[in-house]
Amino acid sequence: MKVGILAGGLGTRISEETENKPKPMVEIGGKPIIWHIMKHYHTYGFKDFVIALGYKGHVIKKYMVDYCTLNRNLTVNLGEGVIQPHNGARLDWTIDLIDTGLPTNTGGRIKRLVPYMGNETFMMTWGDGVSDINLNELLAFHKKHGKLATLTAVRPPARFGHLEFDGDRIGKFSEKPQTAEGWINGAFFVLEPEVYDYIQGDDTQFEKEPLERLAADGQLMAYKHDSFWQCMDTLRDKKRLEKMWDGGNAPWKTWKDNHNNENSSNGSQGLYRNVDGSYVAQ
Repeated sequence: MKVGILAGGLGTRISEETENKPKPMVEIGGKPIIWHIMKHYHTYGFKDFVIALGYKGHVIKKYMVDYCTLNRNLTVNLGEGVIQPHNGARLDWTIDLIDTGLPTNTGGRIKRLVPYMGNETFMMTWGDGVSDINLNELLAFHKKHGKLATLTAVRPPARFGHLEFDGDRIGKFSEKPQTAEGWINGAFFVLEPEVYDYIQGDDTQFEKEPLERLAADGQLMAYKHDSFWQCMDTLRDKKRLEKMWDGGNAPWKTWKDNHNNENSSNGSQGLYRNVDGSYVAQ
């Protein structure tokens, strides 16, 4: 099953970080947030990704192309123009990097991915939100109800500290609780191909008419996720996630670290990369 990730937005609300890179490339703990998202999906066995690019998409392309060489030991033979990677970070991911246009809206980006997603159930999320959601349970929920679309409903984190009073005395203070009431769209969708028919074109915002029509047609279901979820809309959000990661308290980190080899394959297998950027079989 393929996983689509929308990574083409301008990221204007976190402009301090997005002048030279797209928001999904903003780092948490030294790794882009899109890497965190993909690692979470990989924990549950999903490894075929289709990324919808837009604003500064070349930065994401370069990161993915260079990932293996930047995260492994190398022998560089300048005379033969060959780079030989050794043991190190090696992920068994397949990634389609698709330019979907700079001004294209979320619905338009999804529709532009049609040729790459296959005529089958697929997952979809935004490139700026992390969660500890159990993706197997999400998929089982979707398959059970048999509708066209499932979105993950989450309780948003409170922006400010939460106070509970006993008269004028503060009985309880919580620095950053999730709100006790109300649900919002947390993305982490499971969708059927028929959903494409609800998207008119590049200007369509997926969160508006398509989801509204799916709901009106009785084809939109909500998987309620009560545990951790956080988007990275602002610099404040980034700092919060960074603090959690640095403190060893990152609920979205569902994977185990393996610094020598990130899958079960022998780290010496794969491709040589020539200095000119081309690849040859090893």
